[in-house]
Amino acid sequence: MPTARFIVSGRVQGVFYRGSARAQALALGVSGYAKNQPDGCVEVLATGSADALDGLERWLRRGPPAAQVESVSREDLPDEGGPDQDLHGFHTV
Repeated sequence: MPTARFIVSGRVQGVFYRGSARAQALALGVSGYAKNQPDGCVEVLATGSADALDGLERWLRRGPPAAQVESVSREDLPDEGGPDQDLHGFHTV
């Protein structure tokens, strides 16, 4: 299953970004997590269909109303599996 890691920068901490990303991911059938980073960014690791990941990326670029997203980088990861890809549900960390 396709997996991607997104790094979202801007005003994305303290604005319910991770919780909103979780709701969006679950609605799209995406597994993974959203995690605050020490530098103020949010990391999102997501596994799902290619269409679902594209849909999540579109949402990540907007975020919830209080967020001010400056940039989103995407790294598509290999489909071989591994510890990060054995995810069920979507969690905030």
